[in-house]
Amino acid sequence: MAKTPKAPIVDRDLVLELTKLLDETGLTEIEIEQDGQRVRVARNAAAAPAAARPAAPEAPAPQPITAPPDPAKHPGVVVSPMVGTAYAAPEPGAKPFIEIGAHVKAGDTLLVVEAMKTMNQIPAPRAGTVIQILFEDGQPVEFGEPLVIIE
Repeated sequence: MAKTPKAPIVDRDLVLELTKLLDETGLTEIEIEQDGQRVRVARNAAAAPAAARPAAPEAPAPQPITAPPDPAKHPGVVVSPMVGTAYAAPEPGAKPFIEIGAHVKAGDTLLVVEAMKTMNQIPAPRAGTVIQILFEDGQPVEFGEPLVIIE
């Protein structure tokens, strides 16, 4: 009696198509179930050799990423003199004391910090333009935390 050739257990074309889909999408794993047959194709991205990875389209060389300057080291930084909650306006719904681009004079109120149920006005130490607001309205602040930068 002659043996009949067995049908392959796994559909080679399906595996190749799924592998191609992994390459096109950048996924590391894909699994499908069809007619009671489940096929999973996975790739360990960390262990894949560089030659096996699809070539990325030519892109301009990325510029080195430099860390943003530390606001605490900026010469115009205004820091919190206490621990508390920072508020941008004198009361909820009111216009904020300052906005980015606002010109302030020395002594103008920049914000208030509530500490022990007392609202403490934080004045501008010098005249200039507000270039950054580093706190979020109604959020806690720490002693020495940068709040505003004035240039």
